[in-house]
Amino acid sequence: MSITQPIFARNTVGMTELRRNPAEVIEVATQSPVAVLNHNKPAAYLISAATYEDMLKKLEDAALTKIVKARAGGKTVKVKLEDLQS
Repeated sequence: MSITQPIFARNTVGMTELRRNPAEVIEVATQSPVAVLNHNKPAAYLISAATYEDMLKKLEDAALTKIVKARAGGKTVKVKLEDLQS
């Protein structure tokens, strides 16, 4: 029985092609993700630096949102703006 693994990219490249022409594959990845296949199964995904940085920002935002939601409705303290400045 063979289980098909989903590929989460429109573009795919084999390991041999990646080794043969990495600059071209990276160029394609600047436009959209590239699935790197090994034996016809995804071994890695290649994305642009900008996409990766955006993903990190979104993950950080999601983590901060979780903290905010957990603290919502908790104890509050009144302070003056002048007290917060050094």
